[in-house]
Amino acid sequence: MKTLIVRADRSDDPKKRKDYVTCGLEAGVKRFILRKGDESLEQLGKFEAIYIDDGKLLDDSYSLIDIDTPGAQDIALSMAGKKKAVMVTTSDWTIIPLENLIAKFGGTGTEIYACASDLENSKLFLTTMEKGVDGVVIDIEDPLKINKFGETFAATGKEELTEVTVTSVKAVEMGDRVCIDTCSMMVPGEGMLIGSYSNCLFLIQSESEENGYVASRPFRVNAGAVHSYMEVPGGGTRYLSEIKSGDSVLLCDKEGNTRIASVGRCKIEKRPLLMVTATDGKREYTVMLQNAETIKMVGPEVAKSVTKVVSGDKLLAKIDSGGRHFGMAIDETISEK
Repeated sequence: MKTLIVRADRSDDPKKRKDYVTCGLEAGVKRFILRKGDESLEQLGKFEAIYIDDGKLLDDSYSLIDIDTPGAQDIALSMAGKKKAVMVTTSDWTIIPLENLIAKFGGTGTEIYACASDLENSKLFLTTMEKGVDGVVIDIEDPLKINKFGETFAATGKEELTEVTVTSVKAVEMGDRVCIDTCSMMVPGEGMLIGSYSNCLFLIQSESEENGYVASRPFRVNAGAVHSYMEVPGGGTRYLSEIKSGDSVLLCDKEGNTRIASVGRCKIEKRPLLMVTATDGKREYTVMLQNAETIKMVGPEVAKSVTKVVSGDKLLAKIDSGGRHFGMAIDETISEK
């Protein structure tokens, strides 16, 4: 996940410095650069404060470098692996190719943040060399514009969803299934990517549609059996059994648009299960879901209750190649069946 930091130290007006923190917290920012002497601003909410005094960061695990010469670039590059994070700023990004920094810092344990004075530059920094920087330091004049940065970072990109064809649906024994209640409201066609195999995750819809049995619960995804994988922010996967309150999960809609939500509660209960098997024409994949009317699988046109899914139905899934090691994609031959 990318990190946002707000510079709340620039203005000589104490009220405006407070506005930076207030607006940042409302945008979901959890890290701020504060002036030495502004410790009272920490009472506005829970966040990490990085203090600065006369242009120097007081926390030695961070560095803030203004790159205006090749020598300053060399200093920044030399800090890879030696600091928690290095924040770089320059008046002209042609002076220092951001690619050099990203390549140098990759795998060193040191994060690289780029200072941005406008939203367009921050978007560029996030996609440079595909990986992008680890985060952006927001350094803008108007605190009210911080919200736009928050919205940009909350949008996590798009997934490529593929149509798969159902080959069978059958009841299996009782099992432990996981119900994930998030802190966000979802809409029809939106849910989570879940599957028995790491290389095929089905789009399971939230309980966002009314039916004749229970009221809608748009914050909930009845996600499936405990052994299942689910995609999480950053492209990794986790087992459903691991998910708990406070974790970040990835929400996805039928167009592949994604966003991040926090888990408010998880419930693991014994329930009757169905095994849905589908194919992409190359191999078959499965997912284990509760045998209940309220659980819906998303197709290219509509979402359909798992109890009404039949052979020949089309469903949406994320198909991946390779395998997973501790939840991260790796390029190796792996057989799951």
